[in-house]
Amino acid sequence: MKISTIATALAVAASLLTGAAGAEDKTWTKITIATEGAFPPYNLTKPDGTLDGYEIELAHYLCAHMKVECTIVPQAFDGMIPALDAGKFDAIMAGMSATEKRKEAIDFSISYGSTGQAFATLKGSDLENLPLKGELFSLATNEAGARKAAEDLKPLLEGKTIGVQTALIAVRFVDEYLKDAVAVREYKTTEQHDLDLVAGRVDLVMASMGYLMTAVEKPGNADMAIVGPRFQGGMLGAGSSVGLRKSDPELKALFDDAITAAKADGTIKRLSEKWFGFDLTPQ
Repeated sequence: MKISTIATALAVAASLLTGAAGAEDKTWTKITIATEGAFPPYNLTKPDGTLDGYEIELAHYLCAHMKVECTIVPQAFDGMIPALDAGKFDAIMAGMSATEKRKEAIDFSISYGSTGQAFATLKGSDLENLPLKGELFSLATNEAGARKAAEDLKPLLEGKTIGVQTALIAVRFVDEYLKDAVAVREYKTTEQHDLDLVAGRVDLVMASMGYLMTAVEKPGNADMAIVGPRFQGGMLGAGSSVGLRKSDPELKALFDDAITAAKADGTIKRLSEKWFGFDLTPQ
């Protein structure tokens, strides 16, 4: 009886260990990726309703490299992280920067591109000649320099209203570095704050440099101009990365490997130059 009992116990234990190992080594064959579809050139929705853009093309490459079947679905940006955690999809590719704040809730792949955050205003406005135009300040390696640059801007921005997209990193930047100077107006999409800028309801907007380069070329935005300095790193994150649940380390490993391959074979360089006009390859 004792031998039988011990044998049974060992068998049960072995079964539990095998099950635990299987749970830890989840095999992915199908992945659903969420994107916004309203943040060109990262992602956009064409007139026929199909999704396109830098991230859409890159996602197809990554999925082929991972040898998985992928479905890409649109999702409002401000609800992406809760929806990811709720299991509505498996990954996020929506120009989302891997900030420390977001890392408290979800995990991220390595970066697949970084353009930094910049400002835009209307041509002919008193902000068109904002100083430090084109200069890049890193919050990670030169936070003091970045803070000084923001302080230099404050007197010129005093009493102005800045438009930012809700839940984007620009909101945190403005709150940390410019909150004493400007009033903030939040929008569901970047296109909405562009419309209000052109209509004169805000004085300037802050968004991804990659996005703004495309926005100023759109019909109806001929009066928009990119102005002032550009900021990246630190609270603004290491760059756009795939958002993932913390409970899916195997999926993170797959994306990391695929992104590394896309960097090595020039895919990121080729696609970013196609959609942005410059190389976003993370260094």
